[in-house]
Amino acid sequence: MGQEINSRGQRRKMRDQEKKQKKPMKVWLKRLLIAIVSVGIVLFIAGATLFAYYAATAPDLDEELLKDPVSSKFYDSDGKVFYTMGLEKREHVAYEDIPEDMKDAILATEDVRFFSHNGIDFYRLGGAILANLTQGFGAQGASTLTQQVIKNTFLQNEKTLKRKAQEAYLAIQLEREYSKEEIFEMYFNKVLMSGRIYGYGTASKYFYGKELKDLKLEEMALLAGMSQLPNAYNPFKYPENAEKRRNTVLGLMYQHKKITKEQMEEAKSVDVEVGLLPENKRKTVSTSKYDAYIDIVLKELAENGDGKSLEEGINVYTTLDSSAQKIVESTMNSDIFPTKEIQSGMAVIDTETGAIVAVGGGRNYGPERGLNYAEAIKNQPGSTMKPLMDYGPAIENLKYSTGQTITDEKMFYTGTSKQINNFDKLYKGDMTLREALYTSRNVPAVKLFKEVGPDKAKKFVNNLGIEADEIYESDAIGGGKISLSPIEMAGAYAAFGNNGIYTSPHSIKKIVYRDGKTAKSYTPDPTPAMNDYTAYMVTDMLRDVVGPKYGASGTTAAIPGLDIAGKTGTTNYGADEFQKYNLPESAVPDSWFAGYSSKYSISVWSGYKNRKDPITTTDERLLSQRLFKTVMSQISANTTTPNFKKPNSVVEAKIVKGSNPLQLASSSTPADRTSTELFVKGTVPTNTAPVEEVEKLEAPTNLKATFDEEANAINLTWAHKEPKDKSVTFEVSVSVDGGGEQKLTQTSDKAYTYSTPQDGKTYVFSVIAIADNEKSEAVSTSIQIQAAPPEEEVTPPEENEQPEVPEVPVVPEEPNEGDNGTNNPDNGTPPVDNTEGIKPDEDEEEVDTSGTNDDPSNDNKQATNSNDQYQ
Repeated sequence: MGQEINSRGQRRKMRDQEKKQKKPMKVWLKRLLIAIVSVGIVLFIAGATLFAYYAATAPDLDEELLKDPVSSKFYDSDGKVFYTMGLEKREHVAYEDIPEDMKDAILATEDVRFFSHNGIDFYRLGGAILANLTQGFGAQGASTLTQQVIKNTFLQNEKTLKRKAQEAYLAIQLEREYSKEEIFEMYFNKVLMSGRIYGYGTASKYFYGKELKDLKLEEMALLAGMSQLPNAYNPFKYPENAEKRRNTVLGLMYQHKKITKEQMEEAKSVDVEVGLLPENKRKTVSTSKYDAYIDIVLKELAENGDGKSLEEGINVYTTLDSSAQKIVESTMNSDIFPTKEIQSGMAVIDTETGAIVAVGGGRNYGPERGLNYAEAIKNQPGSTMKPLMDYGPAIENLKYSTGQTITDEKMFYTGTSKQINNFDKLYKGDMTLREALYTSRNVPAVKLFKEVGPDKAKKFVNNLGIEADEIYESDAIGGGKISLSPIEMAGAYAAFGNNGIYTSPHSIKKIVYRDGKTAKSYTPDPTPAMNDYTAYMVTDMLRDVVGPKYGASGTTAAIPGLDIAGKTGTTNYGADEFQKYNLPESAVPDSWFAGYSSKYSISVWSGYKNRKDPITTTDERLLSQRLFKTVMSQISANTTTPNFKKPNSVVEAKIVKGSNPLQLASSSTPADRTSTELFVKGTVPTNTAPVEEVEKLEAPTNLKATFDEEANAINLTWAHKEPKDKSVTFEVSVSVDGGGEQKLTQTSDKAYTYSTPQDGKTYVFSVIAIADNEKSEAVSTSIQIQAAPPEEEVTPPEENEQPEVPEVPVVPEEPNEGDNGTNNPDNGTPPVDNTEGIKPDEDEEEVDTSGTNDDPSNDNKQATNSNDQYQ
């Protein structure tokens, strides 16, 4: 019994101890709960106080601002306003005139509970908070139509507590002072739809040429979806984006029971471009002088998430050079174009900063008339890709010299039977990298690409802002998967002129919000894209493209007195396209020229809107070069443009052309076999070509001049010792009575006949031998043509008297040499045949219009090859 009592007592003790232990825990829990509630109350009071403060400092509701869009201003590089957006004429639509399907489409997309909330949709707000917590801040918005009206009218687009608080407060105030119908009408008429289009009524007329009441369901859905990203969903420019967004809206309408499934599917099946106004019927709403440039700015704003900010009234500070833009537009609308339909796009970029200073969107450009050819086209670049994909990477990664020997020979794409052709269907053997580039040979370009490797080539072009997921051998000559716009091309080439530093092309410096204080910078940071030696060595080779060397492909773009570099490019049709479009053999779809100075980088594309319409003539092919020359010469006229400066990492050396490995030229190496080339410092070859015994070209000998009285001609003959392995010609010249020397002919014969010499004149003939640009010393001889004596009466002789024999004139002995006069020849010199042996004018460009197609097999992932037509 005692043990039992003890057991009970022990149990009682244990229970008491447990109670004592649990009591402090409850106390702490109670205290913690009180503390949390207290902190919550404090935070609530603080939040309420802060909200009250923000509400008190919120702007007043202004009915005029509520009904009209706030203007945004655009400034040029000098800080002058060149365009004010928001002043355009618009269609105002009363609420009762808005079709029900249009209302349903907007509400299903933007604010399905609009008619049931008081300005703030707490249900949607909770969902947005949850999405932001699970998917990251900004994953989902919760703004109602009322809040959007407030934000776009009175507040700036910033994600701050102050803006959200003021937006919520003013939304509630707006709901108290205006009816739902009035608020919906405000939103409907002031929302930015695309570019410079405000309000759904204006958009209906602009895109479809219809009143709202005449729109079909799919057309209303398209317009309802545009306001989220106005420029990205423009059906004129981005029909694929617009179609996806339209179908999303139709899906939301079905989800919220605004339409049936059958209506949704029927509307989705309609091609998005059906019903849109054709290009020739679109009416302009622009009030700007610089439409093409404004398009670039609007696109950049949209890409940076600030497209909707235009509704709030921002100041946009651009990189526009107004004077350069005027020159570009004047040129794009001039008579320089060889046909009425051919188009061009142009981008002018600051070489050092990457700033887009001017653009040519097309001939007679207007934002309502289709593509902005400066940025919207993405075409194969042709041979303008060679410095970017082949020569730049070879110097950067392999440290090749500009004199590196490479062989232009028969070659096939790897793993195929497809032959790589040059523009002239010929192969020219060993040459330097420099010659291969300025004559735009295709085989050497593909060889360099293979030597560097696709991974390193891809990295090189990626550093120049060119996106390339996969590249192929055909990309080495610009006929592969990579397509570029003039802006992208000009930006990439600018890095060569800027010591290898690349800055992404941009049209905006910064934007400043309505408060005048808050700003957002748009200026990108410059990044090293290549070594300075690569940039300069490529530039020096590209100088020769526009230089006077034989075979240079870009001489039409040359500007005397201005240090420029550049590259031509043309693309080809595929074999199937030639057959499909019934094209002539000489047809090409695209012509490019990209060139730069130390100040500006300009890229020009030319071609036709429809690919089936080909470039066929010389004038069409040269258009890009002529546009470049016209604009570059004018924008450079009133500014100082320094020459490209050779960095310390580059050295010059004279090499023996064709040597492999390279040899330095010796003092005896013939000039025609040497070339001064550039090397990365530390890579100059150390071996010198052996001294050669140069066989001197001997002068002609035994030069004689004899007069044939019966033929009235002077016959010249001479002898000459022929050198080994050289073809010799002879240049014959004459000087009359000490006058200037005149070239008569260049012949391979050792004789020449000078016709109809004049009595009383003294003729000095000179002959020199010529072989492989080497000339011998001259040998000369002279001859005087005596005048015939006057006839005299002859008296019969006396008997035994002998008749007088007239004195015979003595022809002077011919000297071996005579002097060479330097004055003008006697005007009485008879005409001579000066055509034999004379070479054609080397400045005359020969055009090969045959065999320009090179279409690598699609089965081997090769795209259409490109060739330069002018060499």
